[in-house]
Amino acid sequence: MKRLPPTVVMLGLVSLLMDAASELLHSLLPLFLTVTLGASMATVGLIQGAAEATAALTKVFSGAWSDHRHQRKPMIVLGYGLAALSKPLFPLASSAFAVFVARCIDRVGKGIRGAPRDALIADITPPAQRGAAFSLRQALDTLGAVLGPLLAWLLLGGLLLEVRSVMWLAVLPAALALLLLLFAVREPERAPADPAASAPLSLAALRQVPLRLWLGLTLAALLAKGQFSDAFLILRMQDLGWQAAQAPLTLVLLNLVYAAAAYPAGLLADRIGASRLLALGWGLLCVAYLLLAAATTPWVGLAGVVLVGLYMALTQGLMAAQVANMAPATMRGTMFGLFNLLCGAILLLLNALGGWLWQLAGPAPMFAVGAAMTLLALFGVRYLPQLTRQQ
Repeated sequence: MKRLPPTVVMLGLVSLLMDAASELLHSLLPLFLTVTLGASMATVGLIQGAAEATAALTKVFSGAWSDHRHQRKPMIVLGYGLAALSKPLFPLASSAFAVFVARCIDRVGKGIRGAPRDALIADITPPAQRGAAFSLRQALDTLGAVLGPLLAWLLLGGLLLEVRSVMWLAVLPAALALLLLLFAVREPERAPADPAASAPLSLAALRQVPLRLWLGLTLAALLAKGQFSDAFLILRMQDLGWQAAQAPLTLVLLNLVYAAAAYPAGLLADRIGASRLLALGWGLLCVAYLLLAAATTPWVGLAGVVLVGLYMALTQGLMAAQVANMAPATMRGTMFGLFNLLCGAILLLLNALGGWLWQLAGPAPMFAVGAAMTLLALFGVRYLPQLTRQQ
């Protein structure tokens, strides 16, 4: 099989380093918020959902800017720069609101970089390799999500460091990611921007987008982000008896499964198509939520976490490839931005709902409702291929 472009690999390594920093922090945040700062479960859900929705808003504009200016890298650098800047704000936080501000800055950075980065991958990768390209970047990103929580667990449980002290260590890999992006990632030359061209987010440009594409983007967002935040998995494992020092291991296991299976899933999807793998992924998520709802021991909960990891491996990179396939070449950044805006809205609603259900009735009803919602998603998988074909 033909090798993937080197820029795809470099962007994957940048993602690995930044996600190691981010997930080191995120694996500690649920306990930091609820134990150290005394925040409620509803507050945790609201912070998780609102931060992701904030990121989604910025993705639209950064993606459209990269289309209009024919430049991807400036927005990617700005996004990773903001994420790196946010890292020291977490250990400095003394209230849930301060965590919310730091989380929003971090997610704004993620939002700014996301659509231009995905558009750049689509620009330089042949359609026949996009499943592999997006899944490889996602796999490397997720490997970082394994290393970050694993380091947090080793430092908390092995060296018995205080939570704030461990949080400070996220600054180093974030800085390394920014340096690698600046000096090792190359953007191919493109034709200069036409000053007279309509902006991609103008009404004139958006009117040219067919209804089929709007429906495809909406369905893709539902299939990509229709699950509860990882924070609820961490808190569920604590509810089942895990100690605070073991909490990061939840994300280690989740992301280890995710990282190991994502790239093979992308290669397989390029050969047989994505629909079967997406349907399998959603079926696994339904079983995972049923296990998490019924669990009375940590081992049953861990089985659910493993299945959530497999679901993510079979869906996340593949959904990005579907968006790349359906989007016109001149509007790829804009379409990825709109896709992520829809994803953010879904995350906000689901995480707010999850936090409210947990606080009102407990974790079992929350995950039972999640299992019921996954069954609806299986109907959407059937119709997605009809919407993602270019016409």
